[in-house]
Amino acid sequence: MVMISRKRSFIVNSANPIMLIPFVMFRFLGLVWTHKIHHRRFSYSLISKDLYSMLEKDCKDFVQSTKVKLSKIDHIFLSRVCSETAGGLPGLLLTLAGIGEETQGLYVNVWGPSDLNYLVEAMKSFIPKAAMVHTNSFEPAPGDDATKPNTHIDSEVVKISSVLVRPRHSKGSSDVNTLTYNDEDQTKGFSESQCSSKPGDLSVVYICELPEIMGKFDPEKAAGLGLRPGPKYRELQNGNSVKADRQDIMIHPRDVMGPSAPGPIVLIVDCPTMSHLEELSSIESLGPYYSNKSPKAIENCKLVNCVIHLSPSRVASTSAYKQWMSRFGGAQHIMAGHEVKNIEIPILKSSARVAARLNYLCPQLFPASGFWSPSAPVFACEGSVPQVDGTVSAENLLKFYLRPYSRLGLDRSCVPNLVSPPEIINELISEIPEIEEASQHVAQLWHGNGGTNVDPCLEGMTREEMEIVLLGTGSSQPSKYRNVSSIFINLFSRGGILLDCGEGTLGQLKRRFGIEGADEAVKSLRCIWISHIHADHHTGLARVLALRRKLLKEVPHDPLIVVGPRQLKRFLDAYQRLEDLDMQFLDCRDTTEVSLKAFESHEGVSRVPNEPEMNAENGNATGGLKHGEIGSNLFAKGSQMQSLWKRPGSPMNSSFTFQILRNLSEVLNEAGLEALISFPVIHCSQAYGVVLRAADRTNDAGKRVPGWKIVYSGDTRPCKDLIEASRGATVLIHEATFEDGMVEEAMKRNHSTTKEAVETGNAAGAYRVILTHFSQRYPKIPVFSGESHMHKRTCIAFDMMSVNAADLPLLPAVLPHLKLMFRDELVEDEEEDADVAADFA
Repeated sequence: MVMISRKRSFIVNSANPIMLIPFVMFRFLGLVWTHKIHHRRFSYSLISKDLYSMLEKDCKDFVQSTKVKLSKIDHIFLSRVCSETAGGLPGLLLTLAGIGEETQGLYVNVWGPSDLNYLVEAMKSFIPKAAMVHTNSFEPAPGDDATKPNTHIDSEVVKISSVLVRPRHSKGSSDVNTLTYNDEDQTKGFSESQCSSKPGDLSVVYICELPEIMGKFDPEKAAGLGLRPGPKYRELQNGNSVKADRQDIMIHPRDVMGPSAPGPIVLIVDCPTMSHLEELSSIESLGPYYSNKSPKAIENCKLVNCVIHLSPSRVASTSAYKQWMSRFGGAQHIMAGHEVKNIEIPILKSSARVAARLNYLCPQLFPASGFWSPSAPVFACEGSVPQVDGTVSAENLLKFYLRPYSRLGLDRSCVPNLVSPPEIINELISEIPEIEEASQHVAQLWHGNGGTNVDPCLEGMTREEMEIVLLGTGSSQPSKYRNVSSIFINLFSRGGILLDCGEGTLGQLKRRFGIEGADEAVKSLRCIWISHIHADHHTGLARVLALRRKLLKEVPHDPLIVVGPRQLKRFLDAYQRLEDLDMQFLDCRDTTEVSLKAFESHEGVSRVPNEPEMNAENGNATGGLKHGEIGSNLFAKGSQMQSLWKRPGSPMNSSFTFQILRNLSEVLNEAGLEALISFPVIHCSQAYGVVLRAADRTNDAGKRVPGWKIVYSGDTRPCKDLIEASRGATVLIHEATFEDGMVEEAMKRNHSTTKEAVETGNAAGAYRVILTHFSQRYPKIPVFSGESHMHKRTCIAFDMMSVNAADLPLLPAVLPHLKLMFRDELVEDEEEDADVAADFA
């Protein structure tokens, strides 16, 4: 994705983002190219950040540290239209929408190839109108040359144009510019993309040209030609001719100016497959930018100073790609395609520091990062950096200066160093000396008898049964310390289930499990369940689905089942036009208890009534459910949470729904689960909670042990349906957005306070309650007004917290030690963390 910031900034590509400075930032992956203004003089530089280190959730900390103004963004450019390049776009537009509410609208242009409008139209279903998004989808008209440059921005500051690159169907070409492919190149490539009609297959090369650098003005020459010092000096420097003061002659700029230098030129290249490379190498409109020509042709050549390659290593490391790179002569090549080596250097030191501190206090609940763990494998890049003169690997915060001309070139002064966990721990101990004793006490808890209050379902539980991984524990939008909602239920050898999938979920999986571990987790997903349509609960979904399809491309497999509210299907259908997400959608309504009973009893159709039935005793609409059944009253006619069942729209085909329900039943059985049941909650239209219930098991002694039960509230006010669903739950994961003193705000926004969440768990008799979805006004730890109820069965969640089922008896005992670590954070201590939106204004 490429960005241009309001009045000052210029370009960014987000597969690995690049930003042209006057300080602009966004919630995307990768590289950033920015352009600063110093009074009347422009200064340009290229800042690069790698894909795995700068993910959607990482924007805020970088914004704070660089004083980036998101409100300055005018234009966003995409190099391809797919989840890999546009995955962070919804989050960015939501942030801009928040700014727009305060400034009466924020005008943003989004540029990209082909059917970009489908994507943005889908996002409008959950992005407020305050984000005034204008799409500019460019594609040549029928009969026009598709490879002809298309100019989008042409100002006194920069000219930005694009060249479309289509994958070719077949190998070989008669064009004179065709590259030489060896056997290795052939095996790497042409089968991976055979030019389907998906818009995501179209790639773009962006050409960014700065204006000519004027030569230095020579006042001695001007005086010699009869010109007095004054305003005419400025006219000559601006390129205008003037009349001499002492002679009757015209003085031209060339008479008094030194030789000018061509403006710097940067190319941003995204060549995802070898099929694209064959087309790229034969595009004639790129000819003027090549310098490996005859002396006569070089006279008309445009000198390229830097080429940023977003192409993956499997393409960039081939001999054919190296041949194409060599055409640019002495240009600086920055290889920015998924540099795995950068993942071990966290771009957000604040969140990495908190994670390392938590790991020191309780490694059982907070395992070392998948990047830092001693057992983490050392990853090799997909391919080596091409051995072409002037080639370097991208590094986090690497810069390439374009102006002033004297600084043209690379600048590594801001490249961060790896901060080791021991350094962080030494800092912690110096700040809180008592933490050493607390760490020892926590270790003793795990070496004890495991606690006396053990739920029957945990009897004989091994550590390979079930683990709850809290990937995102914040609300609304990502912050420095908490990503948005996502929970990974790790069933180990039996796969896993995602409950909600907010932006940055894939990045969080990589942080927790490492690159290979995250890939395995995605491949082994059994199901993804989404609670409601709000963006902080689902905008990471398309990226996860696309990666799973890619990882399982050569392996026989079934589409992944996605269970969610019906509005989500519109968004996913739009994405399916861009790339195959390889999934089957199931409405949450079809997984309520009454619908599942209808399915099990083979009544022919799932229970989706056209008109709720009326209870003869009290006149309430019940939808045909018995008293006390889950889902019995929240969607009643005329109620606050009236269902969307009555709204226009074609109902899902019953037979197709039943087939997906059969598939879901088989998937759950294979995962050792007995049921997945959705139930309505009080938040927005079509908002749900979910029950996951494991099948009973037999222990080593042959005794039958009941299966565990996990309940996730989603976003909700306290309600009877949630309490009923949570009866006897092993774990209730409940949202606790607000502190106890903000009940009115919680009621206004249909959320819960900390006390209300705990009371819901108590009323339901849940064995353990994990509080999550905290407002970002509580950056590290939420505020507690009442202490008495917090130690019995409750714990608070942090990002990357991993709760193994075998550790549940000890969970509440850790809370006092967590509060010790954050004793100075119980009351917010940073003004910028009090109002998240203000940081992005």
